[in-house]
Amino acid sequence: MSIAQNPLSVEVALLREDTVLLTAEGHLDIDTATGLQHHLANQFQHGRRHFLLDLSAVPFMDSSGMNIIIRAYQQTRELGGSVHIISPTPAVRRILDLTGVSITVPVSDGVDDALALVDKQQGDHA
Repeated sequence: MSIAQNPLSVEVALLREDTVLLTAEGHLDIDTATGLQHHLANQFQHGRRHFLLDLSAVPFMDSSGMNIIIRAYQQTRELGGSVHIISPTPAVRRILDLTGVSITVPVSDGVDDALALVDKQQGDHA
């Protein structure tokens, strides 16, 4: 399957100085995962520590996408930050649950829920 058939678009929105929302749309797989990785790396470079990943428009994710989420989670933990997955599609949620990623990386129903978790975490670390 070529990238032309299933492109991944990522929209980046700065919610707070250290918190960014990345909204992905399309298949998150071996052909497209590097695009998300570049967006995450760029936001790390700009000092972002909290990453909200909206996967509500991602119908399919393979291990490449999972690896990027796990690596981002590990990087943010070292910096006192966090990664939150928002509204994954049922197929993506199933992968997250089967692999145990949803146990480690919080899954929220919406942006407000994820921001509340960020605030709670920051309060716990204060």
